[in-house]
Amino acid sequence: MAKRTALAALSSGLLVLPALPSPALAATGAVTFNGTVTSSCAITVTNGSGTMTPDPTLKTLSSHNTGGSAGALTLTTTGNVTVSLDPVSAVSVPAADSTATTWVPSYSMTGAQTVPDTSVATAIAGSGTNTLAVHLTGTKTGTNTFKNGAYAATVTVRCE
Repeated sequence: MAKRTALAALSSGLLVLPALPSPALAATGAVTFNGTVTSSCAITVTNGSGTMTPDPTLKTLSSHNTGGSAGALTLTTTGNVTVSLDPVSAVSVPAADSTATTWVPSYSMTGAQTVPDTSVATAIAGSGTNTLAVHLTGTKTGTNTFKNGAYAATVTVRCE
C-alpha cells in the first residue's frame, strides 16, 4: 500500500519526503581584539666606519673635510622618540699629539623626516624609516695642530 501512495503522489506531481530533523538553533559569539603599539626605534648600522681627513691647516680632522666620509645607519621608528648622540668615546691619538682636541659628533637625517647636520637631539614625531649620516670633527685651538699618526674615536647614536 505504501508503494501505491508513493506512486500516486509521484503521478500527481507531489513529492512526499520523509520528515527531516528540525535544524539546531544557531548561536554566535564575538571575539574582540585589542593591541597597543608603544614608541619603538630600531637602528641598523649600514656603514660602521667613517673616515676623517685633515684640513690644509691641520686644525680640523673631520669626516666633513675633502676626502672624508660619514658613517651611516638606518633608523626605523613608530614615532614619538628622540635621536641623540652620546659623547665621543674610545678616543685614541698618536703619542706625538699631546695637545687637547675638541671632538664634536654630528648627524644629518633623510627619509620620513629631514634634519640638516646637527649635534643636538632631535624629536621624531612620526613613524617611518630614516637614513642617518654620522660625522665626527676634531678641532685644535691656538697654535696646536694635528700630528702625524692614526686617530680614532667612536660615536654612539641613541634613539629613545
